[in-house]
Amino acid sequence: MNIRSISILIAFSTVLVCQVVAQGFHVQSYQSVTHMHQAFKYAPGKKIISGHRGTVEEGMPENSIPAFEAVLQHTSAIFEIDPRLTKDSVPVMIHDASLERTTDGHGKVSDYTWKELQKLRLKDHQGNVTNYRINSLDEVIQWAKGKTILNLDKKDLPLEMTAAIIKKHNAYRWVWVTVHSVEQAKFYLDQHKDQYMSVHIKDQEALNKFIASGLPYDRMIVYIGSEIKDANQKMYDFFHAKGVMCMISSAPTYDKLEAKSLRAAKYREVFESGASILESDLPIEVSQAIP
Repeated sequence: MNIRSISILIAFSTVLVCQVVAQGFHVQSYQSVTHMHQAFKYAPGKKIISGHRGTVEEGMPENSIPAFEAVLQHTSAIFEIDPRLTKDSVPVMIHDASLERTTDGHGKVSDYTWKELQKLRLKDHQGNVTNYRINSLDEVIQWAKGKTILNLDKKDLPLEMTAAIIKKHNAYRWVWVTVHSVEQAKFYLDQHKDQYMSVHIKDQEALNKFIASGLPYDRMIVYIGSEIKDANQKMYDFFHAKGVMCMISSAPTYDKLEAKSLRAAKYREVFESGASILESDLPIEVSQAIP
């Protein structure tokens, strides 16, 4: 191969998908929406880790930039995150409607302004107060560009606001939305044809509704549930034939197993059973468990 051919190959690889270690992080960077879509098209043996709310490992507070960075120091990953609205309608990164579990504050998120919430500090998974503060959704989107993929779960943000924020940042290459119905999926695609989605389709009824909707299959992954079970195989067969990856979340199930060895065995089994994406509260541990 001559020098010119090598240069072309390197340039093509860089433009298509960049998954490298840069500045201490395992980063994902996509130069176009099309290239991001291609990277998340189903292929046998593909394994992707999704950090559920970032991670709760290493004393990190969930839904925070420090937690995301802690994961990326170990492995490439995408992140499911949870934006909620403040009293003055600023989307901030908190899962619960109340502040007690994840911060040193009290009361409802919606009773505080963004300026007031910035005075609080986040707690880790054991309830210890850390030095980290609450991040806004805008901060996280800006941070994530060129590093990872964000999957925005549905809390109290109106769909219109979520779509407007993604449009403001032109973040279609690295920000997805979780949708729980065909109607929500239609709304987002009507706002922008390139919006990528994590679609909840956990049973035959939901699958039939999606098929009947006529929506495209090339702008989505599918969340099919939290357990390994025989019924999943029908979902895997259907969506793999469409080029769609399926996701299992171990956050409410296998992450709760007491022994690390038992958790590792289940993480491997999730992928061996047919899933391409494993969402976990323990993404660093998942990265250490899978080949």
